[in-house]
Amino acid sequence: MAASAPKSLSPEQESEIDEVFARARAALAIIETYDQARVDRLIRAVAWAVANRSTFRRLVSMGIEESGLGDFDSRMNKRMKIRGVLRDALRSPSVGIIEEDAARGLVKYGKPVGVIGCVVPTTNPDLTPAGNAIYAIKARDVVVFSPHPRSQHTTFETVRLMREALEAEGAPADILQCITLPSLAASQEIMRRSDLVIATGGQGLVRAAYSSGTPAYGVGAGNATEFVDETADLAETARNCMLSKTSDFGSGCSADGNVLVPAARYADMLAALQAEGGYLASAAERDALRGAMWDDEGHRLPDTVAISPQALARAAGFGIPDDRRFIVVEGDGIGEDRQFCKEKLTTLMAVHAYEGGFEDGVEVAKRLYEIGGKGHSCGIASTDDAHIDYFAQHMPVSRIMVRQPNSKANAGSFTNGMPMTSSMGCGTWGGNITSENVSLRHYLNTTWVSRAIAEDRPSDEELFGDFYDAALEASDPAVAAAS
Repeated sequence: MAASAPKSLSPEQESEIDEVFARARAALAIIETYDQARVDRLIRAVAWAVANRSTFRRLVSMGIEESGLGDFDSRMNKRMKIRGVLRDALRSPSVGIIEEDAARGLVKYGKPVGVIGCVVPTTNPDLTPAGNAIYAIKARDVVVFSPHPRSQHTTFETVRLMREALEAEGAPADILQCITLPSLAASQEIMRRSDLVIATGGQGLVRAAYSSGTPAYGVGAGNATEFVDETADLAETARNCMLSKTSDFGSGCSADGNVLVPAARYADMLAALQAEGGYLASAAERDALRGAMWDDEGHRLPDTVAISPQALARAAGFGIPDDRRFIVVEGDGIGEDRQFCKEKLTTLMAVHAYEGGFEDGVEVAKRLYEIGGKGHSCGIASTDDAHIDYFAQHMPVSRIMVRQPNSKANAGSFTNGMPMTSSMGCGTWGGNITSENVSLRHYLNTTWVSRAIAEDRPSDEELFGDFYDAALEASDPAVAAAS
């Protein structure tokens, strides 16, 4: 939906932001003097303050009640992501020398980027502040959080707990701050004043971050799709799709929205998804769901985002059994006018059949990503390494999960090597500056120190190969002409 023009800051908002940034700069002058042991202890303290089971349970309940979005059980599991971010941060140096390459005479030193403006999405009012705080403190940065108004009190409480943990360790609480009068205009002002912006949210927010005049890491739109070939284990694939789709009621940009299946395996895939708790909608129910999820101009309606499949069905005017975990609709084509091939952000997935062989299916997948989600992520269910390689060579995405649930894997998992994060760059495909998972290295400035090494200069014959012509390099033009 088109965003209205932002209103200007109120005097109260402007005063608050002035004070917050003054305190942030003062805290930065202190934290940038800390050594590695000090920041490692601090990130443990702030992580435990919010990621222990008792506290995180309270924050999750608070966030769901405040925003009306999300599923309690799967959102509770997100505290494991905080542990993963902490693991990655603890394993990497960030103060002083962070990398050495003796052969090339290079030594790299980590430095803070400064004040980070972090815009918090309504779907992760607790996880996003915690993850950003860990990486930022590890890099000796300070953070000003701009909460989403729909879940602001949950973010306030998350930041308050982390500030208490900092104070208990004798560090300035103002290393982490959160504005209390959030708005679009306030977020834009925070982005303008910061040294770095990390923006996790919709495309309007990301565009605002990039136009703020401040270096920014944003994320592109998701439309996670599972690609199935003839070698796939359909029962395993269906389970992975279910795990991805049902996590936090499909609120994440990595939740499987589409499944592409060979035509010969289409019926079996539908059966496997139903065995994992999927409700197969009829054609009439599919039409009703379209009307409940999108308006006449194709804009996604917010009331059906991140809700249970039962609530989604009710919104469309029908009922489904209580044991169904997600809704499956049969795809009705891929194109700008076909809503079910686009991002859903709720407990519904579309299954599309492709005709022909594996390479024909990849062409279908590429068309789908031209409609939405280009640059973000997809999965492949295959045991054929040649297929996986071909898929990786041709798909315009930044991350591909092999036989894993996308939403539980592509932002980092304890069973894969992806960097843990809550922000995933989508490269130039998605209008982003990076195609990486935003992690510790993105919170650091790096100073390169170079020492002289033995000359490393290949001959012209080595460099230019067959194109090298010695006559053209002769110092005497007459020699070159004679030859």
